[in-house]
Amino acid sequence: MKRRDFLTGATALGTGGWLSRYQLLGQDRAPNARAIDLHHHFVSPAYVKALSAKEGHHAAGYTTWFALDRLKDYTPDKDIETMDQDGVAASILSCTSPGVWFGRPEEARTLAREMNEFGARAVSDHQGRLGLFAVLPLPVIDDSLREIEYAFDTLKADGVGLLTSYGNHWLGDAVFQPVFDELNRRRAVVYTHPIDASCCQDIQPDVNPPTIEYNTDTARTIFSLLVKDAATRYANIRFVFSHGGGTMPSLVQRFGIGQPDTIADILARPAEPNSRLAHLRRFYYDTAQSTNPVQMQGLKLIAGASQIVFGTDFPFGSAARHLQGLQKCGFNAAELRAIHRENALRVLPKFKA
Repeated sequence: MKRRDFLTGATALGTGGWLSRYQLLGQDRAPNARAIDLHHHFVSPAYVKALSAKEGHHAAGYTTWFALDRLKDYTPDKDIETMDQDGVAASILSCTSPGVWFGRPEEARTLAREMNEFGARAVSDHQGRLGLFAVLPLPVIDDSLREIEYAFDTLKADGVGLLTSYGNHWLGDAVFQPVFDELNRRRAVVYTHPIDASCCQDIQPDVNPPTIEYNTDTARTIFSLLVKDAATRYANIRFVFSHGGGTMPSLVQRFGIGQPDTIADILARPAEPNSRLAHLRRFYYDTAQSTNPVQMQGLKLIAGASQIVFGTDFPFGSAARHLQGLQKCGFNAAELRAIHRENALRVLPKFKA
């Protein structure tokens, strides 16, 4: 499907979903009026202006073009209105792809600071309804360390939001160790959003990056944390991976967890401490664009329902549709309550009220 055809279809689907969300649900309101959305995007006016100037730039690519169409008129007040309509109690704001890195450190520093301050003002203006995963100007290490200090100590951010890769480096790579050591010291929440890595852009004509590459890059960055023992080093970090962990569930055996004749038995018993499976079972995975029984039941088998958190990919995904989709994924009532809200409260207890 060509990019413009995909956009036209997605926009039509999104409009139909937003205008008839309650008809879709067959009820007057969404199934859970206290859901917490951990995959919820925002933009500042300065960020929109910067991305608009990069139209046609490959680093901006598909996501920028699509994001601008759906996010250019973003305001926190409109955001809250949609949350109220869809049954969402709180959302954690994060930057979507392509992030703030376009090869110029000064630009990345400026955009990250401006986005973080805009997000912090939105959180302050809507206390209890919004949180913030701060943007970092990676891959520049020193600038990212300074932004971590400012985001946590001054803006009181709830965590950081990172891309799954920067250039051809994934989050477990040693080049990022100073940043993750500091996040580990702070026992931070690290939310990740996928991108099509430099290695794998435009490798299939007319196939948009979210179709395959986003999910694959999520699996790559998860594996980088496992294979390099970074997950053990960063044991205090609470990682949240988008889109149900991407392709990770289908690759679990290839991640070195069991053999064809042993994998079922291994998954049925407790994991060995600091093993690859143990880390997969401490990571969190959001439901954004993944509320289908294949992905959700695979995640439940590997990590348990306790590690699945609600996410919508707002504004590209509707909370009402995701809540309804979860009803058909084979979870019992207690598991659904946990996914809607309770699991997120272990990560972000300040939203209990």
